[in-house]
Amino acid sequence: WSRAGAMSGSGNLMDFLDEPFPDVGTYEDFHTIDWLREKSRDTDRHRKITSRSKESVWEFIKGLLDAWSGWVVMLLIGLLAGTLAGVIDLAVDWMTDLKEGICLSAFWYSHEQCCWTSSETTFEDRDKCPLWQKWSELLVNRSEGASAYILNYLLYVLWALLFAFLAVSLVRVFAPYACGSGIPELETFLNANLENTFLSFFFFPPSHFFLLLPSSSLLPFSSISSLLLSFSSVSVFFLSSYSSSSSTSSSFSFSVLSAAAAAGVSVAFGAPIGGVLFSLEEVSYYFPLKTLWRSFFAALVAAFTLRSINPFGNSRLVLFYVEYHTPWYMAELFPFILLGVFGGLWGTLFIRCNIAWCRRRTTRLGKYPVLEVIVVTAITAIVAYPNPYTRQSTSELISELFNDCGALESSQLCDYINDPNMTRPVDDIPDRPAGRGVYTAIWQLALALVFKIVITIFTFGMKIPSGLFIPSMAVGAMAGRMVGIGVEQLAYHHHDWIIFRNWCRPGADCVTPGLYAMVGAAACLGGVTRMTVSLVVIMFELTGGLEYIVPLMAAAVTSKWVADAFGKEGIYEAHIHLNGYPFLDVKDEFTHRTLATDVMRPRRGEPPLSVLTQDSMTVEDVETLIKETDYNGFPVVVSRDSERLIGFAQRRELILAIKNARQRQEGIVSNSIMYFTEDPPELPANSPQPLKLRRVLNLSPFTVTDHTPMETVVDIFRKLGLRQCLVTRSGRLLGIITKKDVLRHMAQMANQDPESIMFN
Repeated sequence: WSRAGAMSGSGNLMDFLDEPFPDVGTYEDFHTIDWLREKSRDTDRHRKITSRSKESVWEFIKGLLDAWSGWVVMLLIGLLAGTLAGVIDLAVDWMTDLKEGICLSAFWYSHEQCCWTSSETTFEDRDKCPLWQKWSELLVNRSEGASAYILNYLLYVLWALLFAFLAVSLVRVFAPYACGSGIPELETFLNANLENTFLSFFFFPPSHFFLLLPSSSLLPFSSISSLLLSFSSVSVFFLSSYSSSSSTSSSFSFSVLSAAAAAGVSVAFGAPIGGVLFSLEEVSYYFPLKTLWRSFFAALVAAFTLRSINPFGNSRLVLFYVEYHTPWYMAELFPFILLGVFGGLWGTLFIRCNIAWCRRRTTRLGKYPVLEVIVVTAITAIVAYPNPYTRQSTSELISELFNDCGALESSQLCDYINDPNMTRPVDDIPDRPAGRGVYTAIWQLALALVFKIVITIFTFGMKIPSGLFIPSMAVGAMAGRMVGIGVEQLAYHHHDWIIFRNWCRPGADCVTPGLYAMVGAAACLGGVTRMTVSLVVIMFELTGGLEYIVPLMAAAVTSKWVADAFGKEGIYEAHIHLNGYPFLDVKDEFTHRTLATDVMRPRRGEPPLSVLTQDSMTVEDVETLIKETDYNGFPVVVSRDSERLIGFAQRRELILAIKNARQRQEGIVSNSIMYFTEDPPELPANSPQPLKLRRVLNLSPFTVTDHTPMETVVDIFRKLGLRQCLVTRSGRLLGIITKKDVLRHMAQMANQDPESIMFN
């Protein structure tokens, strides 16, 4: 072997570095993704594909397939997310109604579907039909009386317990990471912290169908965050495993996962644009323009697929789509802002109480997760059944609260005293005095509001799939509807007051209580999650009310201001810190006056930094260093005496390069000298063949000086997505700062235990 031959062999060696080996992964559990490196690798791969596409027609076709592979994955994700959302919506409706009765003609029909198919159903009794029977009618042939009520009550509780027991048992056995909403884990994952156990759950789509059990068990959960986001995540990693680009760039999987989150929210709320903004504002850590376009496309396909399935039978994407016919007035901004204040206070109360309860759960109740779920479900079902607003599903409750009272509505909330001489159109019914049913509904709503607040605090975080979007919206919708009825009656009975005189005349349709419910829902959801822009867009897409953006904005901003006055963390960030996930929040401010030298490793009293020299270490030396340490990479210096920095070599590339060289290059043995320079060092004539690893070396690692303020370092890690940066002084290597060092330092500066952060 000549020196030129060795260099040629080492050049060809890099062609094998992209080939995966069974025992070597790109990143291990909770290892940080280096976005700069991933972007560079992706650019190099595209450059190579572009150059090869000019060589032959086949290479040109392969280049086209690679360019379209990402969009094909987006298409499949959108189709899968929309289809699964439609199936889940139908299944949840059926399982929810199963607690009260069954359809005789087809047991898989929900109450509404059963009555649709019945030819004996009349408009006046559209909620009752001979084909649908309650359990008391089916078992003892009675629909009224104490015995029928008790039997229906008992079976209602038993069905709820059965669904809850199945959910917690299946989660415990098959998918431990399925408990909770999944959004804290998703945020941590997209914060460039890879956790393979989290991914293993998402590779089994059939197991996700038990996620709809908690929504049917009467617990105040929704299938939005825990179901649709996780279903989208399944599709990402299931489909990206077959994509050519995902095999060479980890950033591709993260980009597609961000797009899948957008698709999940798109089908959950019927809000494609809101889904994209949700992924940008709340979930994603790294969101380049390509990810924005892919997210938009996936959300579009998902919404179109769900619209084609039409699970609700109303040609809408969501159950609680409404249209209001009355504009809002400037005087109503005051109650809207009050609802924003309520949302902020509710968010603060919920986060503090829930986190305190979850800390207690980790010490005592964590030993008995199944028992906790069963007990809470039993209490929920027993207390909820007597109240019609807690007995029905949360989505149906929100739909009823959002609804505008028309002439054909039969809800108690629409039990107004009508003027028999009224001849107005159906959509322009004037404000009327409240009847007995409205006042009864207000008391029931007040009791339901207290119940929902208490039970949501104690249930979120249990060891079953649980979403928080719908329960938070329900709390706000109940409060908003009561406020709306109060303002409506105030305007009706005191229309001569100065605040009503200019816009609310007698016989006019002035106030829409359903609008107050919508604003209250947005305020409470914003107070819990701290969402603002995406929340407003989701709400106006959800209702089709472009005219009501200003009230939604006022409530969302007010709720965020009020909640931020008591604490900057939303519920998902609070659970991230509670669980000790390594999450670098871009919203946190670092104001301490520390320097890079205070954080870098090695510190005083610690062993020296493990480094590679450019031309004086053997293959055996490097293999021993890799075996004895678990670092992700090693700085390369001129020599141990000068410590002059040359570059940085990743652990994985070193392992792959040495393994390939031993298998495919002759003369590479343990005593072979490894060099990172252009020219090999001067070696004795009888020396073994040296191994050149210049191409695995990153010649431009990110460096800072030892006197760089940590405020700047933290900002660099956030905005550039760094995995590590090297600390130098006049070109001489002093130490290294990793993302996890930054997290530990920030926790220490916040008077928190840095060891509470879970790095493995």
